[in-house]
Order: sequence, then structure tokens, then C-alpha cells
Amino acid sequence: MDLFEKIKERAGPLGKYREQAHGYYLFPKLEGEISNKMFFQGKERLVWSLNSYLGLANHPEVKKADAAAAKKYGMAYPMGARMMSGQTKYHEQLERELAGFVKKEAAYLLNYGYQGMVSIIESLVDRHDVIVYDSEAHACIIDGMRLHFGKRFVYPHNDIENLEKELQRATKITDRTKGGILVITEGVYGMAGDLGKLKEIVALKKKYNFRLLVDDAHGFGTMGKTGAGTGEALGVQDDIDVYFATFAKAMAGIGGFVASDQHIINHLAYNMRSQIYAKSLPMPMVFGALKRLELLRTRPEFKNKLWKIVNALQKGLKDLGYSLGNTESPVTPVFIWGNLALATQITYDLRENYNIFCSIVIYPVVPKGVILLRLIPTAMHTLDDVAYTLNAFSDIKKKIEQGEYPDVLAKIPEYTDE
Repeated sequence: MDLFEKIKERAGPLGKYREQAHGYYLFPKLEGEISNKMFFQGKERLVWSLNSYLGLANHPEVKKADAAAAKKYGMAYPMGARMMSGQTKYHEQLERELAGFVKKEAAYLLNYGYQGMVSIIESLVDRHDVIVYDSEAHACIIDGMRLHFGKRFVYPHNDIENLEKELQRATKITDRTKGGILVITEGVYGMAGDLGKLKEIVALKKKYNFRLLVDDAHGFGTMGKTGAGTGEALGVQDDIDVYFATFAKAMAGIGGFVASDQHIINHLAYNMRSQIYAKSLPMPMVFGALKRLELLRTRPEFKNKLWKIVNALQKGLKDLGYSLGNTESPVTPVFIWGNLALATQITYDLRENYNIFCSIVIYPVVPKGVILLRLIPTAMHTLDDVAYTLNAFSDIKKKIEQGEYPDVLAKIPEYTDE
């Protein structure tokens, strides 16, 4: 079969809905300043779909730092990859400050979190090593493991008993290959909002010889007394061997970092292909990240405001009878059982009749028969936003229970932004 003909026939689990969903349910366009309220299809909506947890995306000091760096350096400098011609003292300064904040010896900047995680995994292990990972690992972790030529074992999500069984299997192999074991988990799971069982995993180090890599994309800046992440919140930050976080969530920027012992960071800097062969982070992103980190460290009121909104929203939804799963983080998943038609009807109703924009998640991201409405509270939101949203979700619940949603796909309204 011709390659392109095959692609026409096999659009993929989400791609097959492209004609019906593009521009509304998938690839929607949010316009206006990043805030609690933005425009979608020409109407102002209350938005619960932005990962600017601390509200830094449009903070005046952040915008000033971004603009000043862009004016002075433009977007091109430094020109080249870090290893060749893209190194600056400011990149090194940001790395030192990040390492100090998460209490590690050293850190290394990553152009993008996704690419970075892929390369971190590929650089840490070889064919003699074994990876053991959580079944709900993020796509960047899965793609990183695809580059691994050795064995990898998966354990059911947060199932420590099964993790130990996989560690036993892994140990038998590494005893023979003289390799090592890398356990990979997340601090906060970005869809369901529950925490990785870091304490229980760390406790297994007393019985098994392995290193622990934690993806804390959603925990960095939001979890722990200082915002240093889920490891800090659970009291095990020192036991995390390799700590990864992204700037795309609480820092409301681009890029990320990895932190560990100095010799591990040295190894990664000289071996991560996604960084060796990619352009260095431009100066506006570096200076912008320095300012964001400064605010994260010195302005605890942002995190306090975030959690005030989180607690009010999550308590209200639970009081209405909604299932939020096991979330212990700002990520607020509302689980509803039903088919794709119901999912689109609820989303359409929220957007068109209540002017509420939240993300809809369906299979294959979640199991068949599950609808996940994912709300992301931020420090930009207000208690009035919460109250309005709870009233809307109260109405939605009544409509579901009374069977008011027809079993058809919602019709997308005609709209042009021209």
C-alpha cells in the first residue's frame, strides 16, 4: 500500500474525529491576554484550561523582564547549541539557582521538557540496564523508553506491591548483565492529579539497588512548603536521584531543567542528544525564567492564592457529588461515565450556555467509557469564578441525571475569526 493512502485510512484514535472536532473540541483557539477570562470563538469565557498555576504568565514584572531581554538581545542570541556556541553566564546562573531551589548539587537547562525527558532516559541507561516505570507515565517518558535497548517493566499505577515484584525481576536480570535499575515515576500525575507514591518507592531502596527519576512537571512551584515540588511536600526530596521539571506549568514559560549530583549533570550535558544538537534557549527565555524563579521563591502569596482556589473548587465539586478521583494537587479532574456523544454535549453546553471553557479528555488518554473534564485552578482565578462554576456544574449534573442530553454529537457553531 502507498504510505499516504495508508495514512488516509488510519487517521488514529483522535485524528478520526478531525473533521467534526477541529477548531472546537480539538485545537481550539483561545485569544486575548492569558487570564482567568479569555475569548473563544468571539465570546468571553471563564477559562479553566491554562497551566499558569501561579498566574505568572501576565505578571507585570515577568512581562517587563521578557520585554527587556528581547529588546537587548533579540530572539537569536545565543546562536548555536550550548556545547558549541550557545553557552552564557546567564544560562549557568539560572542552572545554579534552580539547583539550589530544589536542593540538588547541579542542574542543566532543557530547551523543551518533552525533548529533555526523552534524552535524559536515553542518556542514563544502556542495553545492560533495566527500567521499571509506572503505567500512567507521561508520553515523554514512554517515548524516552522507546530508545532504550534493554529491558523495561511496567507496574500498575501506584501499585507498590507490583513495583516490588518488577524490581525483583529487574534485579535478576541486572545480576546477570552487571547493569543498573532506573525507576521512573511522576510527582503529580497531570491528568488525574494524584501523587506518585514517592515515600513508598524510596523505602524500597533499603531492599533493592536502583536509582529514582521523578518527572515533577505539575509539582514544581505548586507542591511543598517552598514550592520546590512533590519531593519536598512528601519529605523525600533528598532521595530523588534525578529530578525533572518544566517551565511550562507554574513558571508559565518555555523550557525545563534536570537536577541531580554534579557528576550526573556533567554526564547528561555531554550526552543528551536533544540538547547537544539543538539551539540554546534564547536570552528572553533565560532572563524570563530567572524572574519567574525569583517570584516563585519570594512571593509565597501566589501559591497560597492558588491553593485557596483549589480547595474551594474541589470541595464544591465533591459536595455536588462529582468524583475527582484521588487528586491531591491543583489538577482537578471531574470524572463522568458515558460515551463520546455525552462528552461533546456537556462540553458544548458548558462553552455555549455557561461560557465556561475547560478541557475534555477522552479515550485513548482515559479508558473507554470515561469522560474527564479537566479543570486547572490558578492564582488568576477568584472565588466568584469558583461559585459561578459550581452553579454551572450543579446544572450539568441535574441534566445528566435527568437524561436531558441527546445521544448525538454536538453541532459546532459556525465561526470565523476573519
